[in-house]
Amino acid sequence: MSQPVDDSEFEISASGTRDQGFQRLANIFAAIGTLWIFFLMLLIVADVIGRNFLDRPITGVAEFAGRSVVAIVFLQLAAAIGSGRMTRSDFLISRVARRQPSLAKALEVLFALTGAFLFAALAVISWPELVTAWRGSEYFGVQGVYMIPLWPFRGLLVIGSALASVAYLVLLPKLLKAELDGKGASS
Repeated sequence: MSQPVDDSEFEISASGTRDQGFQRLANIFAAIGTLWIFFLMLLIVADVIGRNFLDRPITGVAEFAGRSVVAIVFLQLAAAIGSGRMTRSDFLISRVARRQPSLAKALEVLFALTGAFLFAALAVISWPELVTAWRGSEYFGVQGVYMIPLWPFRGLLVIGSALASVAYLVLLPKLLKAELDGKGASS
C-alpha cells in the first residue's frame, strides 16, 4: 500500500513485498507485547483486589511489572518503526520539508541510519549480559519466596533491539528511492 510523497511531510512505512514479510514478523512480536499488557493488567488488578479486599497480595507483581514494561516496549519497537508510528518530534523535519523536501528526505535517511546503528549497538552491548544471565542462572525476586529468571527479559531486549535495527534498515530502500524521486521532482 504505497502513498505518494507529499512535499510538506515525509512519512515512512514499510511497503515492499520483502518489507511486508518483516512487518508481519514485527507485528507478531507486537501482538505478543499486547497480549502481555493484557495479562499484566489482569495480574495487577488481581493483586489490587487481593491486597485490598482479601488481605492476600500476589507476591512479586511490582517487580514482574517493572521488568515487563521494558520487555513489552522492545517487543513492539520494530512494528512501530515499520509502520511509521515510532514516537518522534517532527518539528524540524516539517519545517525543512516545506522549504527543501530533498533535504528533509536526506535527514530521514540519516535518522534511519542512526536508529539502525543505535539499536544494533544496544543489541551487541546487551548480548554479554544475556549470556551472563543465562549461564549464571540469574534471578530477581526474593530467594525462597519467588524467583523469576532474568534471561528472558534480557533476551527480549536483545531480540527487540536487533529487530528495531533491521526495521530501520528495511525502510532505507524506500527512503533512498523517495530521496531520488524528490531530487528529480524538485530539479
